[in-house]
Amino acid sequence: MQIGIFSVGDVTTDPTTGRTPTEHERIKATVAIAKKAEEVGLDVFATGEHHNPPFISSNPTATLAYIGAQTERIVLSTATTLITTTDPVLIAEDYAKIQHLTDGRVDLMMGRGNTGPVYPWFGKDIRQGINLAIENYALLHRLWREDVVDWSGRFRTPLQGYTSTPRPLDGVPPFVWHGSIRSTEIAEQAAYYGDGFFHNHIFWPASHTQQMVDLYRRRFEHYGHGPADTAIVGLGGQFFMRRNSQDAWNEFRPYFDNAPVYGHGPSMEDFTEATPLTVGSPQQVLERTLSFRDYVGHYQRQLFLVDHAGLPLKTVLEQLDLLGEILPEMRKGFAEGRPAHVPDAPTHGSLVAAAGGAQDATVYAAADSATGHRAEDVLS
Repeated sequence: MQIGIFSVGDVTTDPTTGRTPTEHERIKATVAIAKKAEEVGLDVFATGEHHNPPFISSNPTATLAYIGAQTERIVLSTATTLITTTDPVLIAEDYAKIQHLTDGRVDLMMGRGNTGPVYPWFGKDIRQGINLAIENYALLHRLWREDVVDWSGRFRTPLQGYTSTPRPLDGVPPFVWHGSIRSTEIAEQAAYYGDGFFHNHIFWPASHTQQMVDLYRRRFEHYGHGPADTAIVGLGGQFFMRRNSQDAWNEFRPYFDNAPVYGHGPSMEDFTEATPLTVGSPQQVLERTLSFRDYVGHYQRQLFLVDHAGLPLKTVLEQLDLLGEILPEMRKGFAEGRPAHVPDAPTHGSLVAAAGGAQDATVYAAADSATGHRAEDVLS
């Protein structure tokens, strides 16, 4: 079981002070939060991808590479890689490079994002969102597994004899999760490839999450990847905790009430009852989190959103300290009753072992083969 955090990178005014951090402060805070996550013993740090204000989470590859250089153990992931608007050729290159730089400590979560205008910004049509996600991932999947790719599709120029470089580390591509809140097609896509399915799980009731995960599990088995309960599932979540439950409610309320996504909507009481948001003591957060298994079964990855809605960096780091204190009990709780045949979350090491060991995937080629011409022929 992997336990970690994810960030959407919002730049939001602190409602208790009226101060808004600068982009520079927020970017640096993201790095500090990731390093703190490793310090307290978490397994994963993930960053979202947005290309508009008020977010600083564009170019997640640079962020993850920079964090990777300053950490040693923690797995680095995306909380969304925009498979719809990012060229799969670029994704193949960028994340294989990070895979090498971090010695395999990287995976991806593919998604369509939740910002409609991003599509025309990158020359895409939002009405083709699902089709883009399906076609682009089909190409990415091949680029990481075939040394030479010939390909044509609807949404980009054809490829002829194309080799993506660098090749995946040890001959094994980064593990891929497909993230979705409501799109059954994405759950189907994850099941088809035998990839992981990550349900955002922070806005919807448990019944919806259960339906989406159940669909993915059934289709995972349908496609012959193994029994439904061996499918690779991840969940999002949110919490705010203080040692005294009432202190947590009092402190978090102004942030909840003014949050960009759900502020000025349902009350915090209603929202915590209807969704997985947990506000209270560490024990309450522990018990609520462990209860997620009641409706999705045993799963492999739990990520929490902790640095949003204008919360100051000091407060976020305190939240991570509290999470670190209950982490041993959370791990113990998730391990209880877990059948032996239910797999752990995939890691680079486990994927390499499953592939029969590390292989040098380098495509050794003469320089002229990059263009098919000798330099003297081109210049003549």
